[in-house]
Amino acid sequence: MSRKPELKGRAARLARLFPAGPRQAARTPFVLLVVLLLGGGLIGLLVLNSALSEGAFRMDDLQRDTKNLTDEEQALQRDIDSYSAPDALQRRARELGMVPGGDPAFLDPDGTVKGVPSAAAQQSAQDAADVVRPPEALTLSQTIATPTASPSPALTGGAPAQSAAPAPTAALPTTPGR
Repeated sequence: MSRKPELKGRAARLARLFPAGPRQAARTPFVLLVVLLLGGGLIGLLVLNSALSEGAFRMDDLQRDTKNLTDEEQALQRDIDSYSAPDALQRRARELGMVPGGDPAFLDPDGTVKGVPSAAAQQSAQDAADVVRPPEALTLSQTIATPTASPSPALTGGAPAQSAAPAPTAALPTTPGR
């Protein structure tokens, strides 16, 4: 029997360490902490998700712009290729009145000439009539051939001024070589 009072004493001391009253007051801060952590986590995920969505929309816009610019670059490259094709260059040269050059001659570094050069073939009147000259070429040749103001008789020594005749369209310039 002496053991029972000893156990009761130990139980009384342990009871003082752990209160036996209602535990509502101890649970409330823990529940608030858990709710705040969950709410903060959800808000953080929402902000992160919206930032990722904004980046995805911006990336889509940039990809669309890149595709449009690539298409435009390819269209411009096709235009350049069509203008620099040999047949297009030949047609444009004929429109400008150029004729194919003769055989070329080459100079070696020591100064000797290789090959026998020949003159460009003259354009026949039939070919000259077929050539369509662009409007800027006509305007330029007429501007060069026709003076804007005739000199006064006093400056030419009393002789009447003669007007310059427009350049003949049949005589087109030729270029040696290509």
